[in-house]
Amino acid sequence: MTERPEAKVEGTAPAQAAGEVIAVRGAVVDVFFSSGPLPAINDALRVERGDGAPVLLEVQAQLDAQSLRTIALQNTNGLRRGARAEPLGGPIAVPVGDAVMGRLLDVTGTPGDKGGPLPADVPLSPIHRAPPPLRTRGGRAEIFRTGIKVIDLLTPLAQGGKAAMFGGAGVGKTVLVMELIHAMVAGYNGISVFSGIGERSREGHEMLLEMTQAKVLDRTVLVYGQMNEPPGARWRVPMTALTIAEHFRDVDHRNVLLLMDNVFRFVQAGSEVSGLLGRLPSRVGYQPTLATEVAQLQERIASVGDASVTAIEAVYVPADDFTDPAVMAIAGHVDSMVVLSRAMAADGMYPAVDPIASSSVLLDPLVLGQDHVDVATEVRRAIEHYRELQDVISLLGMEELGRDDRRMVERARRLQRFLTQPFTVTEAFTGIEGRSVALEDTINGCRAILAGEADDWDEGSLYMVGDFEEARAKEETARKAEAAA
Repeated sequence: MTERPEAKVEGTAPAQAAGEVIAVRGAVVDVFFSSGPLPAINDALRVERGDGAPVLLEVQAQLDAQSLRTIALQNTNGLRRGARAEPLGGPIAVPVGDAVMGRLLDVTGTPGDKGGPLPADVPLSPIHRAPPPLRTRGGRAEIFRTGIKVIDLLTPLAQGGKAAMFGGAGVGKTVLVMELIHAMVAGYNGISVFSGIGERSREGHEMLLEMTQAKVLDRTVLVYGQMNEPPGARWRVPMTALTIAEHFRDVDHRNVLLLMDNVFRFVQAGSEVSGLLGRLPSRVGYQPTLATEVAQLQERIASVGDASVTAIEAVYVPADDFTDPAVMAIAGHVDSMVVLSRAMAADGMYPAVDPIASSSVLLDPLVLGQDHVDVATEVRRAIEHYRELQDVISLLGMEELGRDDRRMVERARRLQRFLTQPFTVTEAFTGIEGRSVALEDTINGCRAILAGEADDWDEGSLYMVGDFEEARAKEETARKAEAAA
């Protein structure tokens, strides 16, 4: 790790007297102050270790008139009782602005790549701040085009809004977020901030390589709190990423795309911190402050004036239980819910987006137009009708269905296959070139299937293609090959 400029907070109170470490229990450090006022909750302290590398602490509780309980954001190995704890005069401040573009940072803003130290005059900003007032927020509902058929049609994303990808282990959340990053890079001229919460070192290395190869690293900031770091680091790393994004929005007036993988690990780290601090657990063992912590993060994601922060978040669903308190707390703040289905993934329907469970507040005729909403509603109705009849089909077969039901089921199956799509980020594994499809082509293709244009086609012709014309060409090729045989 390279050194960063010394953290300072502008406009803070005069320097406070230093304290003394009186207890170290893993990531929990108690500090005693013999004189002067105690630092406030969320303020930062710096403690020098025996090896000279400082440890940053964040105040979590004032035990009495002279003692604090803090959480360490770095490893506490080598920290001893009696060590001097120096208050920084405010919350942890991290470097922001153009100097951090193209860099990989940790929770304290220290570079983790081989790019050398940051400039001495880099501006710093505290990671804790209030969300923008409601009166300053933008009210526009602009659509964020992704080129992914099922998302653009059924769960459109809003610029300046929050979209979350919910799914259990192994259903494709990270792949979908990676494809969204790739899709945004081509047509998005703003800045991207990626926050890896509890990520593996390998994933961070791969992301850095991909950004470099795509030549978009100069417009991207990577902020990581790795899986092997203390819970305090994983708990605060999204705040660091959000602080960097807010600077670009508020000071430079530039649009920012904020990508977070995985927000559930933020909640999990908060639960670990809560347990270390001795708080009684709440529902399902989560921290009693769950709703507050999620709200403090999510409410800062907003459009202000002519610039916006747009968030795309991956959310792990433990044991595929969508009633989990953490999942429900996060879902209450998002505009678009993209729900990934294990059953669809098992059937090879990738992306495994459940068209029934997924939703978006933007699916409104006043925002998208009546034509888009009508087609999306008909697609949902057809697939839902098919699911209602699945038990009958599995028991008695398609022959027992009426003519109208059979036609609806066949079209629903074709719609499901048409909404699959090869991804650019999976080309190396599938051997299929990735596709990006315009919204108009998606709507026209679904309308054609609903109208019966593909009723006599083989279902495989619609699987893993781009637009409807590509599927038509695939069907014609298959028929010619069959005729020749």
